[in-house]
Amino acid sequence: MKNFIYKHRFLFLRRFTQILIMALYIIANVYGINVLMGNLSSSLLLGLIPLSDPYAALQIFFAGAVITFDLIVGALIILTFYAIVGGRVFCAWVCPVNMITDLANYLRRTLGFNQIQKRQPASRNIRYWVIVLSLIISFVLGITAFEFISPISMMHRGIIFGLGLGWAAMLVIFLFDLFVLKNGWCGHICPLGGFYSLVGKFSLIRVHHDSDKCTACMKCKVVCPEEQVLHMVTKESVPVLSGECTNCGRCIEVCDDDALIFSIRNKKNGEENEIN
Repeated sequence: MKNFIYKHRFLFLRRFTQILIMALYIIANVYGINVLMGNLSSSLLLGLIPLSDPYAALQIFFAGAVITFDLIVGALIILTFYAIVGGRVFCAWVCPVNMITDLANYLRRTLGFNQIQKRQPASRNIRYWVIVLSLIISFVLGITAFEFISPISMMHRGIIFGLGLGWAAMLVIFLFDLFVLKNGWCGHICPLGGFYSLVGKFSLIRVHHDSDKCTACMKCKVVCPEEQVLHMVTKESVPVLSGECTNCGRCIEVCDDDALIFSIRNKKNGEENEIN
């Protein structure tokens, strides 16, 4: 049992974080205990600290709406946080949709769908084009385009206020990831994930690969939602520098060789300091 928990330590921590954040929103709405009020686009921590999704703020700006001081401060706080810890940490550790897509990916592996679909039929660059399109639509129509149809927002509102359309959105994403495209929503379409991958290019916390320990079992690539970021496996001892890495830690958990570990990038000399 102890070994099972250790081998899934980051998974358990991620689920705890995701559920805790949602619970705090629910508690604020239902019981008025305002530790974390609002939603994933705009929140207020402890009634004092504004927290704003910088991608949502960017859409608001393009839509021509008034940008308040709190919105700017909140966006800068979130932007700075994810620039340090890794942009797509949001995707793996905060976003509730991740629980749905992780389940779909687990079932794909269990049912052998990944072996049937050897090659991904869609480009991962779609999400970046969706970012551009959402900003153009926001500018033309004067609305926050992605926020208006975002499954993330639908699920968040649904969990807090009653699922409603959130059920349908989650079912579509689940079926799409399960039967159509591996990591389809998060890895190919979601503009929020694309936005945070751009932010994550500059983050300090990285997964580091030690080629001397690696036995090329490839378990890491099997579980990784963005397996292309592990291109260095078996080849060289370097960190994962791609902003598309979600820092979910699954590759570290399944590596029996201890060839993968979280590390901190040393900006001065380019070396990596391990996080034990």
